[in-house]
Amino acid sequence: MTPSELLIEAFSRVPSTVARAVEGLSEDQLASRPATGANTLAWLAWHIARGQDAQIADLAGSEQVWTADGWVERFGLPFPAEALGYGMSRDDVGRVRASADLLNGYLRAVHERTVAYVGSLAPEDFDPVVDDAWDPPVTAGARLVSILDDCTQHAGQAGYVRGLLFFNR
Repeated sequence: MTPSELLIEAFSRVPSTVARAVEGLSEDQLASRPATGANTLAWLAWHIARGQDAQIADLAGSEQVWTADGWVERFGLPFPAEALGYGMSRDDVGRVRASADLLNGYLRAVHERTVAYVGSLAPEDFDPVVDDAWDPPVTAGARLVSILDDCTQHAGQAGYVRGLLFFNR
């Protein structure tokens, strides 16, 4: 298995995990919180896609799916187009409202772009430094692992939030 194939296999698990977490829920349910100030399912699903989209676009030197394919308009969120979810206030987290279909659609579109990008990489493409602000400097391969790690952590959180909200009552 090549590094690209391994990463594609791992990234390919995220959309189905998120889909299971948001499946069959209304916008109100997706926007509910398991505790005061906690992240919502809608925010978690949106943030997974936004973070992956922005970082893959940066690595690929391409426009984000969010703006290139009109997702920003479809969501109609009250944030600047460049918002990713990092550092958002509790109130802002609550303003992320969307249907499960919209959340899943955006994540699937981001996933397709991710697979296309990662699939185009040769083994030596993982080695260049993409961020020298860290010690050690971050390579393209390390950045991809970081993106994947963030996605899988938040996808697991989404499944947990769903369980807290709808199966433990």
